[in-house]
Amino acid sequence: MKNTMMFIVAAIFVLSWVGCTSEDPQIRIRNERVDKANIQLQTTGGNTININDVSTGQTTGYQTVAEGNVVATAVIQNESVSPTATFNAEMDSRYTVVILAANPPAIRIDH
Repeated sequence: MKNTMMFIVAAIFVLSWVGCTSEDPQIRIRNERVDKANIQLQTTGGNTININDVSTGQTTGYQTVAEGNVVATAVIQNESVSPTATFNAEMDSRYTVVILAANPPAIRIDH
């Protein structure tokens, strides 16, 4: 009986600890255009992350960002238009900023 009670208490502790952990949002870039792109991610905290020279068809690895609003701007080689997208990055979430092969250039956010 004593062992069973200790097991139950330990299980509750472990489950509550695992349920309370959370990870910062993560973002990666996918370029569906023919030309290279440079992407700037501006976060609510004022931090800026630059991801440069994303080639055609390339998907980058994930980067951790702060929770909150993120503004993604793509500067595309041989294009005069720099598309922008704004989204809210939430804890325990992963996002893919997709540079679309549209005319004019556009960005889509996949969650």
